[in-house]
Amino acid sequence: MKILVTGGAGYIGSTIAAALEEHGHTPVVLDNLIAGRREFVGDRAFYEADVADHKALKQVFKDHPDIFCTIHCAALKVVAESMSQPYDYYRANVANSLELFKMLPELGCHRVVFSSSASVYDAVSNFTVTESSPLKPLSPYARTKYMMEMVLQDFSEAYVLKGIALRYFNPIGADPKMRTGLQEKNPSHILGRLVGVALGHIPEFQITGVDWPTRDGTGIRDYIHVWDLAQAHVQAVEHFDSAVLGAGDSGSYGVINLGTGNGVTVREFVKAFQKVYGSKINHSEAPARPGDVAGAFANADRARDLLGWTTRLTIEDSISDSLKWGKIRDSILGEE
Repeated sequence: MKILVTGGAGYIGSTIAAALEEHGHTPVVLDNLIAGRREFVGDRAFYEADVADHKALKQVFKDHPDIFCTIHCAALKVVAESMSQPYDYYRANVANSLELFKMLPELGCHRVVFSSSASVYDAVSNFTVTESSPLKPLSPYARTKYMMEMVLQDFSEAYVLKGIALRYFNPIGADPKMRTGLQEKNPSHILGRLVGVALGHIPEFQITGVDWPTRDGTGIRDYIHVWDLAQAHVQAVEHFDSAVLGAGDSGSYGVINLGTGNGVTVREFVKAFQKVYGSKINHSEAPARPGDVAGAFANADRARDLLGWTTRLTIEDSISDSLKWGKIRDSILGEE
């Protein structure tokens, strides 16, 4: 099948594109390259444009009228940045996606897999969330994801469109074949920061927040290898029609969690990193950042039941792949 991947030059989108190819599908990439990298596109069909560019979308579907489904990954995604630059986030993630979702059925594409986020969930006492758990997005980034879920749901009920929102927990790692990884030399998430310390790019790792109501006071997250995450998108495309029927009440829209089902605290993650790296890492403690939350981990039963998907790779695999990627990143993307 032919699949449109918006944001397909980014970290997650390019990994999804590689997974699609390994399963015999043909990705078509649409990316404005604001955050994505041309190097990650390879020889795939590529359109350098914004998702709200009507002319570009029309050209994509003129050239590829047999596109079966759109996987919509294109978005700004840094929580702390969204707190200081909310306009940019609402424009890129909400306003532009609004145009995309309206155009797709008009162009003959009636299936959308949307990259959403577990950051839409409210805190729960046992930290485990199902798709029906209460929602309370606390940052502009999280609110943009929640708003786009609502838009996709409303559009799925009003137009000839069906949508599945995949609520990611915490993607980490790199393509195990080292084709792609994090674009940023100094990324903001935990594993990227730890790799940065290990490679000498930053002096120390800060544990931000040490008085959360978790087993050791640090935040708890569900870390999922990006390659496992990519496999879930392949399964969502291949099982789309049956999955959308089982994932919601309307038969045209549903939500599916993507996670391992296991919570790992920041201190536990640092310990695992040091074990894989084989050496101690300089680290210190600091207050929680704006928009931070105690965290949560997934109940991923619905993904297993509807998509036939479970995670296969471990945190140690993610750490190992990230360290490998960190060592070769500059040779692929150049110095910055």
